[in-house]
Amino acid sequence: MTDAVFLSAGVPDPRRGPQYAKTADTVAITAAVSALVHVTLGRRLLVWGGQPAITPMIWVIAEGLGIEYGSWVKLYQSKHFKDEYPEDNQRFDNVTYTDDAGRDRERSLRLMRERMFSDFNFTAAVFIGGMGGIVEEFDLLQQLQPNAAPLPVISTGGAVLDVAQRIGNVPADLRDDLDYVALFHRHLGVSVKEMRYRSPTEQPSAVADRLWQHPAPGSRKP
Repeated sequence: MTDAVFLSAGVPDPRRGPQYAKTADTVAITAAVSALVHVTLGRRLLVWGGQPAITPMIWVIAEGLGIEYGSWVKLYQSKHFKDEYPEDNQRFDNVTYTDDAGRDRERSLRLMRERMFSDFNFTAAVFIGGMGGIVEEFDLLQQLQPNAAPLPVISTGGAVLDVAQRIGNVPADLRDDLDYVALFHRHLGVSVKEMRYRSPTEQPSAVADRLWQHPAPGSRKP
């Protein structure tokens, strides 16, 4: 299985999850998702189950980085929600559609998540905002991939507060540090010197070979 970073994120809907919307900070959710994409894109494979409010955010950020979006971002969606797919899905060949399990919403979501968690080996899982689905993804990931390091960004509020409660001992900076770019560089182990690559096939396997270095003195031609 390919190594990747898993993203579980969402903007709570006050009608469907008022208890989550009450604590959610939509500005912080947007900032955290943006920061995660900035840190990982062109450096780490990013995988998530397509949430309509999140997909457009990721595309907007990816647009200006000069990398192959479809190579670095893998989106999973259940056919159960085919009438709700965002238009962004049609632009890229990076979406895996999973079956509608007897038109049962919960079974369909479970099937999609099991597929995600079997296709990739997740080194880390980032949880931002969201509603009950985020907690379900955390619980299933703990069962299927217990070695994935969970990173609940508590400052975004929403269901991530429940995830943090399940984990128990969470680093204080996940609650207090609003410099999300620095936060993800630190927790994901991605150096600020690590270069971006247009596609994963162009990226050296050794991390040390990906770091930008000053040209050696006298290496430039006169």
